[in-house]
Amino acid sequence: MLLIKCPHCGARAQTEFSYGGDATRERPAPAAVTAEEWLDYVYLRDNPRGPHLEWWHHAAGCRRWFKLRRDTATHKFVP
Repeated sequence: MLLIKCPHCGARAQTEFSYGGDATRERPAPAAVTAEEWLDYVYLRDNPRGPHLEWWHHAAGCRRWFKLRRDTATHKFVP
């Protein structure tokens, strides 16, 4: 089990959190996006190896969203 350090509540079990996805991607502006660009944004994902910035939601705690950097090879959270 992973221990995730919530910046508001401290270290908690992974079961209290939900993964929110890649925190390095920006949502395209609705007025300026084509159907193909939206399709790419919604469905296509990189599969990086190594440190990666991610969104996490403390669903069973403070209910806040925050970003954490996790090494996808070792699943350890890194500063």
